[in-house]
Amino acid sequence: MELMFESKYFEIVASVVVLILLLIVRAIFRSIIRKHAHKYDLDIGQRKYANKFFNFVLAILLFVCLGIIWDVSVKGLSIYFASIFTIVGVALFANWSILSNITSAIIMFFNSPYKIGTKIQIMDKDDSVTGTVMDITLFSIQIQTAEGDIVSYPNNIAIQKPIKQLK
Repeated sequence: MELMFESKYFEIVASVVVLILLLIVRAIFRSIIRKHAHKYDLDIGQRKYANKFFNFVLAILLFVCLGIIWDVSVKGLSIYFASIFTIVGVALFANWSILSNITSAIIMFFNSPYKIGTKIQIMDKDDSVTGTVMDITLFSIQIQTAEGDIVSYPNNIAIQKPIKQLK
């Protein structure tokens, strides 16, 4: 009986330690993102997207760590995980561009080739776009052309094409 209480006490303490460590890591990520955004004068929207991405990754890491600490039976959850992974796998395979757009958005955030308000030209043969960057989201770059049209250009394509900054 006493051994059971010691085991539960250890699991509770370990859970609190993991939670505190992840909160510290989260604060470090936020600080790095804030400094990078300030250094390159990036829009607050870009900073929010980067924070959301890292919060999602840390939440998954937290659930995995807590599952290990509390010795959650994988046997009982294996059917649910298999079903979820199958559905997610099919969805991601069908929409691989979603992941590549999100990854491209994170790369563009840290690489900072341009920011909101910058005049750019994306050189893409017949589909070239010239205008002012209005917004950079997780999925696309919103560019306002000289005619006033808003063009939504996918991040994964923009990261592969030459982009010329105009003055």
